[in-house]
Amino acid sequence: MRRSLIAVSLLASAALVGASYAKPAPKAKPAAAKKVVAGKAQTGPKIGAFGFDIAGMDRSVKPGDDFAAFSGGTWFKTTEIPADRATWGMFNVLQDVSNEQTRAILDEAAKAPGSKIGDFYASFMDEAAINAKGVDPIKPWLAQIDGAKDKTELAVEMAKLARYGIGGIFGMGVGQDSKDPQTYVVNLGQGGLGLPDRDYYLKDDAKLADTREKYKAYLATMLGFVGTPDATARAGAIFDFEKAIATVHWTRIESRDADKRYNKLTFADIETKAPGFPWAAYVAQNGMAGRPYYLVGQPSAIAGEAKVFADTPLSVLQDYMKLRVLRSYANYLAKPVVDANFAFTGTVLSGTPQQQLRWKRGVAATSGALGEEIGKVYVARYFPPKSKAAIDQLVKNIIAAMSVRLDKLEWMAPDTKIKAHEKLAAFTPKIGYPSVWRDYSSVKIMRGDLVGNVAAANEFEYLRNLHKLDKPIDRTEWGMTPMTINAYANPVLNEIVFPAAILQAPFFDAKADPAINYGGIGVVIGHELSHHFDDQGRKYDKTGKLTEWWTAEDVKRFTALTDKLVKQYDAYEPIPGQHIQGGLTLGENMADLAGLAVAYDAYHRSLGGKPAPVIGGMTGDQRFYLGYAQVWRSKFREPALRSQLLSDPHSPGQFRTAEVRNVDAWYAAFGAQPGDALYLAPGDRVRVW
Repeated sequence: MRRSLIAVSLLASAALVGASYAKPAPKAKPAAAKKVVAGKAQTGPKIGAFGFDIAGMDRSVKPGDDFAAFSGGTWFKTTEIPADRATWGMFNVLQDVSNEQTRAILDEAAKAPGSKIGDFYASFMDEAAINAKGVDPIKPWLAQIDGAKDKTELAVEMAKLARYGIGGIFGMGVGQDSKDPQTYVVNLGQGGLGLPDRDYYLKDDAKLADTREKYKAYLATMLGFVGTPDATARAGAIFDFEKAIATVHWTRIESRDADKRYNKLTFADIETKAPGFPWAAYVAQNGMAGRPYYLVGQPSAIAGEAKVFADTPLSVLQDYMKLRVLRSYANYLAKPVVDANFAFTGTVLSGTPQQQLRWKRGVAATSGALGEEIGKVYVARYFPPKSKAAIDQLVKNIIAAMSVRLDKLEWMAPDTKIKAHEKLAAFTPKIGYPSVWRDYSSVKIMRGDLVGNVAAANEFEYLRNLHKLDKPIDRTEWGMTPMTINAYANPVLNEIVFPAAILQAPFFDAKADPAINYGGIGVVIGHELSHHFDDQGRKYDKTGKLTEWWTAEDVKRFTALTDKLVKQYDAYEPIPGQHIQGGLTLGENMADLAGLAVAYDAYHRSLGGKPAPVIGGMTGDQRFYLGYAQVWRSKFREPALRSQLLSDPHSPGQFRTAEVRNVDAWYAAFGAQPGDALYLAPGDRVRVW
């Protein structure tokens, strides 16, 4: 289970007006800011005089009251979230830079017919041809669904559609066996919801109740595009089916637990424990039959979903699958379908008023389909060897600082520390781009056939994943493209991964003050590194095996500390009545805390015993924490923030910035005092690392 720096589906966490800290805090400032983008070639840093946007600060705010506002209050006041975004912050700013860079590559490629990436992009950009086809490209799939005479035949159609990126009620795929990480295994997990989380169906909340009604109307509209009679009533039946599935789903907090997710079952076990679904027909079609065992993530949910399937009329299940087709391919169909899909998924769910320009959507679609084919060109053009060498060294510095930090932990037993050092020494940092590029030669791309191209790319990924079974583990594989503004930790491969695109300002700038770089990308590196030692990552040993290698007392002492962090974040209330879920966000909050500690140590080690210079009237420590806060400047539309609080393991950006309240060195740097909103007495500060 990869642990990313930010949600993959939402490109940044964010601060929100009216958010509150555990202690009475000033209302968060209405946020907004001047767009900080990479400028023209210059001799100095890309941001400010030394890598930090001083103009974005609000020095009228005490750092001890609201460090996010102190470090970026003017940014919040002057920045407007673009009309085509649900959120806006440094991740989005840099993603825009990456998108422009990628667009240049694709525009050039599109001028040369026969280029896979060029033909795919050109197909997406030919809106007239797409509109002329209407929904015709998906009609063969709809006909296959209609042709199913019973639920067994429908399950077969579900399995066929899965290879084209169209999900059914379960998630099924190939991954490493976390207790035998040298082996690939078939994983089976809960799925099937059309809304972001079970709470959208079940929680008694006026805003969510309104969303549910709008969702039903959206489903009816989508059914209307394929000529479905009585669409409103049939949409209601689909909603009831999904609600029944939501009722049996595990919560996201329950699903975080790596031990609870590991359930090794034979196929006969699955059929016995989850009757009501035609499993044999399903796996025979999807290519995953005949395995010695399967790993089932949420057994009770799988059993519950199978029963819901058995209890639901065939006609409702067929309508449900038609909608899965429509929703999966809505962005590749005629404009009325695209607009209706955006009106709900973009505006209702995320609050985004305006859809992105077509070229931006084309860049995203092409990158998702043929990412590493683009990545080869992107790296050659925008990520020179000098940049990679600088980041490689910085990663080594952070790992060295983590090694020293491990020795200082009072809660970890000496024998456990030895094993922790062994795990640290076994890490594989992946920087910039894959050492082995994905081979897309088998993917057939035809200019003018967008749906066919998307289907071909999805089928390629499906088969690539399926063909891992009974093969050696591919340790060169990447889960993100080089153009992605993100990073992740993968415990079963014991690796940390940093795509090339995130290795730019404000995260890293070779011409910026080192304090800013260590507060930016240094904390990111420490964040991902520490995921291997957080409440779930620590369960994997140096080989990536899920096993208990800590002592019982280690776990007890560690949990006592992390429980304090859960409680601290449970008290934050970004939206009135809607708190952060400290249990859901624990891993990410711990990673931020660890990243701050380790990167701070690495920064001071980099000074070689010399005092940090004063720059812009600020000490090195002050600039380090400001560099961290700058990365998390971010704004959110209310519906998008609500979605994040219900379903995302990452805390909003304002509260990620507030992590500094647990760090003694921050108090020394900024003089936070008792009575300040962020102030915590020394005994109340969470010191895991």
